[in-house]
Amino acid sequence: MKIARLILPLLCLALPASSHELWIEPQAYQVEKGATISASLRNGQNFTGADLAWFDGSIRSFQVHSGGETRDLTGRAGDIPAVQGLKTKPGLTVLAYQSKPTVLTYETEEKFQTFLTHKDLIPAAATIHTAPYAPPIREVYTRHSKSLIGVGHAKGADIAFGLETEFVALANPYRDDLTSGLPVRLLYQGTPRPDAQIELFDRAPDGTVSITLHRTDASGEALLPVTPGHTYLADAVVLRPPAPDLAERYRVDWQTLWAALTFAVPPAD
Repeated sequence: MKIARLILPLLCLALPASSHELWIEPQAYQVEKGATISASLRNGQNFTGADLAWFDGSIRSFQVHSGGETRDLTGRAGDIPAVQGLKTKPGLTVLAYQSKPTVLTYETEEKFQTFLTHKDLIPAAATIHTAPYAPPIREVYTRHSKSLIGVGHAKGADIAFGLETEFVALANPYRDDLTSGLPVRLLYQGTPRPDAQIELFDRAPDGTVSITLHRTDASGEALLPVTPGHTYLADAVVLRPPAPDLAERYRVDWQTLWAALTFAVPPAD
């Protein structure tokens, strides 16, 4: 596996609303055997955001993998945090969420170009439409978010849920040696996605967040640098033409699919 290239360290800049990430944030990334799990759906920037309530109308699927089994989650409308009182078996628990489509409108070409640049989507955009892009620019997007939680002994491995795009961790952050980093594979339609930008948000124990950019190699894999005691959000975006039915239904010219993965690295002994 080729080690991901560090492209550029970033400060925690205020980015356009279109660059908001959506992630799953457990109240605790490690829980004791027999304890229940609660987790928030959060939307925001720089790994800081607002809790979203459970709302069936916005959820395409919400699943949990534990003890070798995958099952659907159910919730109550308005619940915050969205996941409450979840019981799983000892081992690595994985939550996986997919949203239903949402439409976003860019009122200026500058805002759209800023988004494309931030997410390294200029080359992809050029294959879909020729610039300049006449506003209003309408995009439909979906979220594909996962989270890794250690329960009890926390043994186990991440799996591919079959999300249209998703991260798969190739090591267990609660059990394995991450001295060299956490290896991940980025998938799109079940196939490794090469040469894709990954934005990694690193939250220190004091709440400070730093951001670095990385790229997947030819096998769709990357090695994400991590520090004991920190929590992480990895984010990657696919840009493509909308399917004909989506284009007609939502009157959009663009579609984005956002993959996210959250996890924590235990403090050093």
